[in-house]
Amino acid sequence: MSGDIRGRVAIVQMDCVLGETQPNLEKIGHFAEAAGRLGANLVVFPECATTGYFVADRLSALAEPADGPSLRALSEIARANRLYLAAGVVIEEGGRYFDSQVLFGPDGTRLALYHKVHLFSAERDTYAAGDRPVVAETALGTIGLSVCYDLIFGDYIRGLIGRGAELVINSTNWIADAYQREVWGWSGPTTQGLVATRALENVAFVAMANRVGHEMGFDSLGHSCIAAPSGKLLASIPAGEGVAVADLGLPQEDLERWRSIATYRSDRRPEVYG
Repeated sequence: MSGDIRGRVAIVQMDCVLGETQPNLEKIGHFAEAAGRLGANLVVFPECATTGYFVADRLSALAEPADGPSLRALSEIARANRLYLAAGVVIEEGGRYFDSQVLFGPDGTRLALYHKVHLFSAERDTYAAGDRPVVAETALGTIGLSVCYDLIFGDYIRGLIGRGAELVINSTNWIADAYQREVWGWSGPTTQGLVATRALENVAFVAMANRVGHEMGFDSLGHSCIAAPSGKLLASIPAGEGVAVADLGLPQEDLERWRSIATYRSDRRPEVYG
């Protein structure tokens, strides 16, 4: 890891209109423009940002190929605002459906398309699982792509870092019903702790964009955030729709000093982990 990731990253927390792409694309355009005004170089949107999450019964109508109209619209939003733009999308490829994340460059070029590797619960009945990690080389540095549940799996995120990622972006829709909240305490602050842990243990930046709103009896948890390599939260959005930004261009001497202390990756002893 070179440690020279740079630029200002924005996370967008938004609600989605279930099953209708046009209003969601309009909202994405609005928030991308706002991120640009805040000086962002990269803006990250939630999982299934163009369609909403609970669309299993409508995938044949909503899923698009990698060059479909919604992705072309996202490309134009990135180009118009001169931003790197990442968003969760639903992709059809070879007759299969994928819960995916796409990354565009500031000129609208598609730089990466990642299919979610770890499928949660009923997602397995609908989507095919991706089978390869994706990192993208950009002028900002090397970016590792991930979607929601991927963040639970420390070995997987560590693998992105091993492939050179200096920043891991996560488009997500962490959700909870009353049972999960009241009995087990599954909450937005818990997911922020997960982001902080992944950043800390990999000594890397992690940016997570979550949804808010209500779908099919579940509430999206919000608490989108950006964590520094120490796990410190550089930016967060506890509730509601909005944009938050963080500058990743931390002083090199500070990063090097922290990494001289936080030797977590080199201190691992996988040979004794069973």
